[in-house]
Amino acid sequence: MLAHKLTTLALAAAATLSISACGKQDAAKEGNVASGSIAEAGGTVKIGFAAPLTGPQAHYGDEYKNGVTLAIEDANAEHPKIGGKPVTFVLDAQDDQADPKTATQLAQRFVDDKVSGIIGHFNSGTSIPASTIYANAGIPEIAMATAPAFTAQGYKTVFRSMTSDTQQGGVMGRYVVEKLGARRIVIVDDRSAYGQGLADEFEKSAKAAGGEIVKREYTNDKATDFAAILTSIKAVHPDAVYYGGADAQSAPMVKQMKRLGLTMPLVSGEMTKTPDFLHVAGAEGDGTIASLAGLPLDKMPKGKEYAAHYKARFNTEVATYSPYGYDAARVMIAAMKQADSAEPAKYLPTLARIDYTDGVTAPHIGYDDRGDLKVGGITVYKVVKGKWTVLETIGGAK
Repeated sequence: MLAHKLTTLALAAAATLSISACGKQDAAKEGNVASGSIAEAGGTVKIGFAAPLTGPQAHYGDEYKNGVTLAIEDANAEHPKIGGKPVTFVLDAQDDQADPKTATQLAQRFVDDKVSGIIGHFNSGTSIPASTIYANAGIPEIAMATAPAFTAQGYKTVFRSMTSDTQQGGVMGRYVVEKLGARRIVIVDDRSAYGQGLADEFEKSAKAAGGEIVKREYTNDKATDFAAILTSIKAVHPDAVYYGGADAQSAPMVKQMKRLGLTMPLVSGEMTKTPDFLHVAGAEGDGTIASLAGLPLDKMPKGKEYAAHYKARFNTEVATYSPYGYDAARVMIAAMKQADSAEPAKYLPTLARIDYTDGVTAPHIGYDDRGDLKVGGITVYKVVKGKWTVLETIGGAK
């Protein structure tokens, strides 16, 4: 994600600096900030959630929220107790609009409301600035963000739901050169924290594998007309085009590529591997290749069971992100129960060293010292006759 993602690191950094003092940041990195006066046991335990729930990325946020909602409903059905008293987990879901300023405002609101933890944000460009606020308050955050910068800040309160772009971009750079045989490659990204970070990692890996980046172009997360960029690309005759960004751009881009006579594959990340891409791209999407962190749904330890459970609850199929949101919420709740406390300062150490063995996405979910997942893998997909088809899974759960 994992993202996730549609704002630049520069914007994210600016938003962060506008709300946080350096002294607070240093304290947060050391994990020394008190977490507030959240009730120890009994009553309700509030968990915050933030993602884009309106706008062009709403389909990502809605599915992500569904997974978290289902996890909390399942946890409550188990009649949980903390401190020997019954508790009810309550989700406070908010729309951050994939905007860093809105994200930081929501983060401060969550802190003021004394939530016990945060699932989200979705985008890297929102997760990064918001993480400083949560870290200063000592509130754990499990985000879908995949940009390497998210966990590179040194905060002890940040954790990922998906593998980082360092792994995903690195795998795909080698894959495109070694497995697809592409030597001349063009890279396009949307200048977001997610898209640019993913493209940067892809570029490093492709070069290391012997590929040549013959051109690098930039667009933005609002663009739909790529005529100028694609005309420029056509002139250099690449073997593949790599796009770092979301399906709102990759789908029209691939349609316009085909109409300009560009027959080389478009390769992208998990924000392209969606049902929406297939719907918008239509027949012209065939041949597109995308990577996604983790195993295919039907190969996940509890993927088939989860898919049936999800459809029964929401009357729709799993798209991409909901299993990761589900696991994030269940892992956070498991840490609270193991620590016998919903107080962030008390369950945070348990979360940091957890080995959760009842996950949908992996048989073991745990984090390293930075908050990155200890175990992960990448699956490569290709659109064949209008459907995402697995090409290869590289790495994976152990």
